[in-house]
Amino acid sequence: MSFRGYPDYKSSGFDWMGEIPFAWFILPLKRAFEIIGGSTPSADEINWGGPIQWATPADLSKLSSPYIQSTRRTLSHLGRASCGCSLLPTRSIILSTRAPIGSLAINTEPMSTNQGCKGLVPYRDISSVFFAYVLSISTELLNNLGKGTTFLEISGDELGRFPAAFPTFPEQTQIARFLDHETAKIDTLIHEQKRLIELLKEKRQAVISHAVTKGLDPDVPMKDSGVEWLGEVPAHWACMSFRYATRILRGKFGHRPRNDPALYDGAYPFIQTGDVARAEKYISEFKQTLNEKGAAVSASFPSGTLVMAIAANIGDTAILGFEAYAPDSVVGFQPRQDITLEFLKYSLDSSIQELEKTSTQSTQANLNIDRVGGVKGVFPPEDEQTKIVSFLDKMCEQFSILEKQATKSIALMVERRSALISAAVTGKIDVRDWQPPADESAFDEKVRQAGMEAEA
Repeated sequence: MSFRGYPDYKSSGFDWMGEIPFAWFILPLKRAFEIIGGSTPSADEINWGGPIQWATPADLSKLSSPYIQSTRRTLSHLGRASCGCSLLPTRSIILSTRAPIGSLAINTEPMSTNQGCKGLVPYRDISSVFFAYVLSISTELLNNLGKGTTFLEISGDELGRFPAAFPTFPEQTQIARFLDHETAKIDTLIHEQKRLIELLKEKRQAVISHAVTKGLDPDVPMKDSGVEWLGEVPAHWACMSFRYATRILRGKFGHRPRNDPALYDGAYPFIQTGDVARAEKYISEFKQTLNEKGAAVSASFPSGTLVMAIAANIGDTAILGFEAYAPDSVVGFQPRQDITLEFLKYSLDSSIQELEKTSTQSTQANLNIDRVGGVKGVFPPEDEQTKIVSFLDKMCEQFSILEKQATKSIALMVERRSALISAAVTGKIDVRDWQPPADESAFDEKVRQAGMEAEA
């Protein structure tokens, strides 16, 4: 797709914006919007559960569309009056102005916000959709304007001074119409790639589970394992709880607060749940280290230990290639002599759903050693373990390649989407005469093909 530019340009005065069409103006957002802050009533039950939608940054960050219709919590009329928060009319822009700064949506129902958001109520002849696109590509700039020590926040005054390029209202409307159409197509393709990634993860899990519970020989005699989720297993395999198949090591971090800087930046690698999640099969890098004081309140795992996250992203596993320390959100496994480390990893990976069933739920899912140790697995003779590991290594590598390709495609499409929005809202392309194609069959075929690849 290519578009011509406008006939004449002038400097915007801002490096990040570049030149703009000669007839456009640079004005602060306060010339287009009334900027309204939010508030939070007291926790009294009478203030909550009423008919008024109440948006927070968390509501905005979880949206899959540019519009917000409902929120997780609602206010009563008394609650809204008690804290003095305004009721934003429909078609306002609701912007998260407290970390994370930049999430936004246009409300389709009247609603209020908490103090982590600002409402931008448009004046006459202002397109909310156009300026929502402007703000959507300005996240980094807005964050640079944020101030604060505990968390970044951008004030209403600072937001009001934020500059934007102003075309005429008919142009605003046309550009918004063009971007709605084109970004919807890109978003559809992004959705298909994300769906493909999820299907690949499901297939990977199914392949692992079948291999470590049924084996590779479809003709082998089977027996009832006595465990519902395992079902029938090869008759010559041993069924046992993980507490008998492996020695389980406890992570530890006995100091509070955990983020005390006096404990860190030393010579000892410190593995946390995020390090386990980022690894594929082996952990080769880490983000934090402990000093002598930190190591004294933690627990070390030797090189070759299989580690698992038992909080937050529970069930993620990886093998340590070096000695490291770990907190109590990570446990370690050292299998007995007739069980290989790699087979144990795949066996634990296959039991993730069973482990999740045993987890406790508070603010996040959690496991403990007793729950992990109580889950059962099945273990073939060592030579079969080696063959199964070899098979799964090859299969998982294929899945990994496909996932990386899909992830790369998503990144490229997100970049293209952002570039298209930027070009349109700063006038680098002229879409005044644009009309949606009468025939979208070429795009529909792309989406159909992406869907077929996802199902394959």
